[in-house]
Amino acid sequence: MKVHPKKLFPEVENPELLNHQPITKRDLLNFTNLMLEEIKQMVGAQDQPAQWLKSSEVRKLLKISPGTLQNLRINGTLNFTRIGSIIYYKYEDILNVLNS
Repeated sequence: MKVHPKKLFPEVENPELLNHQPITKRDLLNFTNLMLEEIKQMVGAQDQPAQWLKSSEVRKLLKISPGTLQNLRINGTLNFTRIGSIIYYKYEDILNVLNS
C-alpha cells in the first residue's frame, strides 16, 4: 500500500522536507489513525454474519427456546450439521426459514 505523504502529514507543504526530519510521536499518531481508518473500511465491507451459527446464536437470532429449535430440526424445517456434540446451522437456511 503506497500512501501519499500529504495524506500522512497534512500540515507539511513541501513533502521533500520530510526526507530530512526525524519521525515524531505526532507522525506516528497520524500514521496509526490512517491505518485504523483503512482497517475499518476493509472490515466494514465484510459486514456479513458468520456463515455457520451455533444453536445458541440461532436461538437468539430467532428468539426461540431450545425445544422449539429442536422441533425445527426434527421436522426438517431447519437443516443442520453436527460436528461432535456441537450443532451448526447455515445462515442462508435460517434466512430461508424466516422468509417462508
